[in-house]
Amino acid sequence: MVKFFKFLKSKVFWIQLLIASLLFVLLVFLVLGWLKSYTHHGEFVEVPDFSKMSVMEMRKKAEDSGLRYEILDSTNYNPDYPRFSILEQNPPAGSKVKTNRKIYFTVNPSGYKKVTVPRIIQVTRRNATAMLRAVGLDVQRVTYQDELGKDMVYYIKFKGKEISPGDRIPRTSKVELVCGNGNIPNSAIIKAESQN
Repeated sequence: MVKFFKFLKSKVFWIQLLIASLLFVLLVFLVLGWLKSYTHHGEFVEVPDFSKMSVMEMRKKAEDSGLRYEILDSTNYNPDYPRFSILEQNPPAGSKVKTNRKIYFTVNPSGYKKVTVPRIIQVTRRNATAMLRAVGLDVQRVTYQDELGKDMVYYIKFKGKEISPGDRIPRTSKVELVCGNGNIPNSAIIKAESQN
């Protein structure tokens, strides 16, 4: 025990303690410096505005800015933006982020998603219009032909061609309803006369 206390008072012990302390402080500074450079502490990049850019333009700008990116799916088409362009970004433009930060992008699809034409044949024009609006379609025009059911839908047209319930067309499309005007068709009169 006496030898131990003598060693604590010796010059060798204090030199070794001083060297160990210096090494410890040096190691702490080296680790902190490495962490600062690794985490880019205090270094920020301003997020550019990627709005309406194509995916290719966005990729180049993100890489030039030292940012990573991830593209998220989008189901809502926005006609104010070009197809396959950036609709939204997170974090938003102007935000200060660290380099190598991942930016999330929502891309405008190529067009409106398709919806199924509802069963509106032999339904009144008013109800048919409401059913079409419910699925995201609009009635652009209503034309009438000689059919006994007044205001009853007999045909649906899209871009001048007849379509059937169950067909799929882009959402927000405008369709034409062909309804009866309440008159007996000439073909039915001719048929009735020929039977008499």
